[in-house]
Amino acid sequence: MDADTASVENTLFAQALSGAISVGPKQGRELLFGRNRPEVHVCVGEDDPQVSRQHGTLRFDDGSWWVRNTGRTPIRFPDRRMLFESEDPLPLTSGYTLLFVTGSNGREHALEVRVSGPDRAQKIRPDERTHAPRVWPMDATEHLVLVALARRYLQHEPQPAPQSWRQVAEEMQVVQPAAGWTHRKVEHLVAATRTRLSRAGVTGLMREEWGDPVGNALNESLVQELMRSTTILPTDLALLDDLDTSDEG
Repeated sequence: MDADTASVENTLFAQALSGAISVGPKQGRELLFGRNRPEVHVCVGEDDPQVSRQHGTLRFDDGSWWVRNTGRTPIRFPDRRMLFESEDPLPLTSGYTLLFVTGSNGREHALEVRVSGPDRAQKIRPDERTHAPRVWPMDATEHLVLVALARRYLQHEPQPAPQSWRQVAEEMQVVQPAAGWTHRKVEHLVAATRTRLSRAGVTGLMREEWGDPVGNALNESLVQELMRSTTILPTDLALLDDLDTSDEG
């Protein structure tokens, strides 16, 4: 693609292991993806029989690109949302989105999608100061609770999940024995954090955004935002573990 076309707002770039394609925006334009290479624009999961021959579409309608699932298995978004067959399509925002097509035996097949935003009139200079991510302000106790909640992520476990309310309460009771930590107290604090960040514009933190059953989705989204923004870091585990060790001594 030439530079002029690439600079057009809402240009779509889609890529999988088999190859890539880029197209400009046009009402009704549709790209197919799936495992049947001759009949799709982007081949995904070619060697996986659980991926449908035409598993989904990327379609430009009403000024936006939309993802629709036409396959047998769900398509996973980075925020853990699942898009199923026959559900309404989901919009793609400007920037990079990594989609995962669910395959057999736990396999997932990546489909990288990028939608160009408006062309910047003022280019960024190579020597321009790096902008730090927005770190969410919070007091020391709230920070400790959220680090405990995200422990498995911060320890880089292969398939992490947020710790339960009781597990977090047990950790907090060790480091703050006089505070009377219970699973309810932890739950209320984390819910207040999610509400505050949601009001500040973070998505995926409120039940009404997901519907039932919500499972761990709210806390998964919270942990991802806290790590993305560097509000919590792997080194923060020392705040819990060092206090735990000192109490034992």
